[in-house]
Order: sequence, then C-alpha cells, then structure tokens
Amino acid sequence: MAFTIRQLQFFVAVAEQGTVSGAAQNLSISQSSVTEAIKELESDLGVELFERHPRGLNITHKGHQFLRHATKILADVSDARRSFSSEQAVAGGRLQLGVTSLVAGYVLSDLLARYRRAYPGVEVSAIEDNGDYLEHLLVGGKLDIAVMVTSNLRDRTALQSEILEVSAYRLWVPLSHRLASADIISIGDIASEPLIMLTVDEIEENTGKLLSAIGARPHVAFRTRSVEAVRSLVATGAGVALLPDLVYRPWSLEGDRIESRDVSGSLPVVQVGTVWRRGSGLPQAARDFIGLAQSQRMARQRL
Repeated sequence: MAFTIRQLQFFVAVAEQGTVSGAAQNLSISQSSVTEAIKELESDLGVELFERHPRGLNITHKGHQFLRHATKILADVSDARRSFSSEQAVAGGRLQLGVTSLVAGYVLSDLLARYRRAYPGVEVSAIEDNGDYLEHLLVGGKLDIAVMVTSNLRDRTALQSEILEVSAYRLWVPLSHRLASADIISIGDIASEPLIMLTVDEIEENTGKLLSAIGARPHVAFRTRSVEAVRSLVATGAGVALLPDLVYRPWSLEGDRIESRDVSGSLPVVQVGTVWRRGSGLPQAARDFIGLAQSQRMARQRL
C-alpha cells in the first residue's frame, strides 16, 4: 500500500513535536489516528522511523533521511495547489535578498527553491551577513527583504517583520552523557559542563545570559561558527551545547548520535522571519516572496 499525504503530514508533525500527543494536539486530531498513521507508514516503507521511549519518540537515522523527502513532498503539494489557487503571471523583475548565517541552510534553502520554481522569471541575488549589517542594507534600500533572526531586531521603528518560525533552545548531549537519561534537566545541571559555543547571530549572547542568571560563568570548551562542527564535537563528547531546535539534527556527519533534551526554566526562543523596510513600496517580486513564505508556514495546516 502506497503512503498517503496525510501520513506524511502526521509523520512530520511527530518528528517536529517529539511526541504523538504533541503532534495530535498540533493537528487537532486524536492520538490514536497519529499512532496508526505512523505504524502504517513504517510498515509501507519497511523501516523504523522512530525509537520509542517513556518520554516520547526519537527519530531514527532512516527517519531523519525520510523526513527530508516528506517535507519536500508536502511543499511540492502546497506549490501545486497554490499554482491553481490564483492567476500567476510569468513575472520578471529582480529580488535582492539577505539572510543571516543561522537561517541560510535551515529556512532559506527550501523557501528559495520553492520561490524559484514558482517565479522562474525573477532574477534573485542573495547575500549572507550578520543581522546588524542586513538591517543597515534594508534601511538604506540596498535589499528588498531579508530572512533572518528577528528576536534581536535592532531598528524596529524603521523595519517591519513577520515571523515564520519560532524555535526553543534545547540541550544537545552525546548518547552516553549522564544528562541524556535524566528526567528533568535544569540550567544548574549545565553550569559545570564544557560548552560547545556556536557564535552566529545571538546564540552566544543568549547562552551567556542563561548561565549568568544563576551566577555561573560559561565554561566554553570550543567556539565555532559551524553548526556541523558543533554536532561533531558534541557527539564525540567534547562538550554539550544549548541551541535552538531549528538546527537540531540527530546525527553528526560521522554518523554519531546526538540527543536533544528539554531544559526546565525560562529559556529564550529564536524567532525567524522576513524583514523589510517599513513604509517602502516593495517590488512585486518581494511581495510574492513574502506571500510564498506565509503559505509555506501554513502549508501543513492546509493539507
């Protein structure tokens, strides 16, 4: 039996939420419907997509591989429906786009691929830089729009933004770490651990604030701008990391497992969104980009 779009929708929801109950609540359906859909999908594929444990589910290596296909299929279905929902001229024009480092590979890549398919006549030029410089370019009219972390936006009077994704911070540990099996993890539990610090966007600033709140100075074992380096270092036991769930993947490039755990207390979130100059007459290409970004955010709810 071939898998269905609905099964893919349920699978992606479980992968994102980490629990069947969370996915069911998000989709406004019963837990039994989600459980049955996942079982049927695993049976059809002949692989185990999730490892079951008392706290919820962990996606397997095969599940992680299939997640990439599932999200692309859902996006393609959304694109197909969107193409018939309104008249779309084969528009030309140009889109000048900015993106921050943290966002480039985790939000923009898929969004930009969909935009190019929907508007092949638009010439897109994109630059990657830090948030402050992208704000400067937006205010100066050098960029039409940016996809960036908006939770630390500096010039809110001159810029307008729309949130695309909200991602909470979680703790990354190797599979053998003492905290990997802990029922409750507090910030205090992390204070003495060597940290692998990601230094893009506001990540280092937020991590420092978290530990300072309990009077602890971060014990930084390694600083890097590479998320893949963080994964490899955490997986091999060089330290732990506090990072937004947006960039979590359960495997390092070497194939070692990384666990992601909730931390009790008030942790910050990372907001990612589209940003443009307030009051500016956006070109049609930029308005189309914003519209497509909005449709992507709502795609799974509309399926």
